[in-house]
Amino acid sequence: MKVVILNNDFRVYWKGRLIYLRQYLTAQKIDFHAIELFGKGSPYSFDEYNNSLNWWSCLFADNSASELSISNIQSSLFKKLDAINPDVIIAPSIVFFAGALGIRWAKKNRKKFIMFDDATPGQVKRNFIVQWVKNLIFEQVNGFWFPTKGYFNEFSYLSNKGVHFFYGFNSIDNSFFKLSGKPLLNHKTIICVARLVPVKNLDTLIKAWQVIESLNTGYRLAIVGNGPEYHALNTLKLDLNLKTVDFLGIIANENLLEFYSKADAFILPSLSESWGLVVNEAMAAGLPVLLSHNINASKYLLKEGVNGYGFDPLNVADIAQVIKKYIDTDITSKQLMSANSLEIIDDMSYEKMGIQLAKALQIITEQKYKRPSFLAAQIINTWNGRYNTTGWDKL
Repeated sequence: MKVVILNNDFRVYWKGRLIYLRQYLTAQKIDFHAIELFGKGSPYSFDEYNNSLNWWSCLFADNSASELSISNIQSSLFKKLDAINPDVIIAPSIVFFAGALGIRWAKKNRKKFIMFDDATPGQVKRNFIVQWVKNLIFEQVNGFWFPTKGYFNEFSYLSNKGVHFFYGFNSIDNSFFKLSGKPLLNHKTIICVARLVPVKNLDTLIKAWQVIESLNTGYRLAIVGNGPEYHALNTLKLDLNLKTVDFLGIIANENLLEFYSKADAFILPSLSESWGLVVNEAMAAGLPVLLSHNINASKYLLKEGVNGYGFDPLNVADIAQVIKKYIDTDITSKQLMSANSLEIIDDMSYEKMGIQLAKALQIITEQKYKRPSFLAAQIINTWNGRYNTTGWDKL
């Protein structure tokens, strides 16, 4: 069996994930290839394309989507797919170029198509016609690859359309972030790891921290990351005369564990996250988590009072109250939260991701080809995708 996974770009978390899947699936006698479309234009632009693996290629290493015509993108992608001739295409949602063009090639060549996604329908409001068209295309998919089983409820309307659902997408290398011993949780530090961009809502967190500092808890807020909002956020810190907020800048991924190990909890106040993989990291490091209700990972990985607490990201008082609630929690309960984080995140390991994908590929390749209706075929052949990921940082 030959499989190709497509994406607009494969940055940061994707690298380790793809290398693991290549090794795991090769052992299952599955020939696995990765194709990314663009080498530039990613919201993770700090992570430059520098790949030289022969099974993983980038079609436009020196370009972003905005610099290319759709005909050029399609021509290059189809030529590459024709050369590999995979049995199965795995690609993102059809709102992305890789997803829209991936399903077009799959249907043209009578191949199987799997879509991965971590967003939910409720996150993006669409009018009836747009949603109807999207659902029509979704019905042509052979499988959906989601982070957790909780996503099934959002897409259950497709269960009678011959779509196979499986899980484990959005895994990280949990072992990389696991401490050699139990987290001490006695450093009086709460850590936030995030790009300094508006959607991360760090200004509201800093305002909430003013309440914490006024209570003389002895705790510090450590913010890891950089971005265009740094000067505004630092100015806010100075205007509020805060002494216990530290901007630590960008920390290389291989050094992040040291900072997680010196924290007592992790906090993320984002206004929106299709998932939030830093939550996986923090939990793999054994940290209790304090999370915005607007983070998808919060809905599926946070168990209220079990491994942390959730809050309304728009409510300064609520954020402060949750932080204070955690600070006041006794050390035994904090250690239990830490153990619970480790247990919960173990369900999203690389190993379980590989097992789920291999089983799904076997099931899907045994299915009959799903021939799209005339209307669905016309839509697939004209819809090119539109999502330029450089806009993800905006509100």
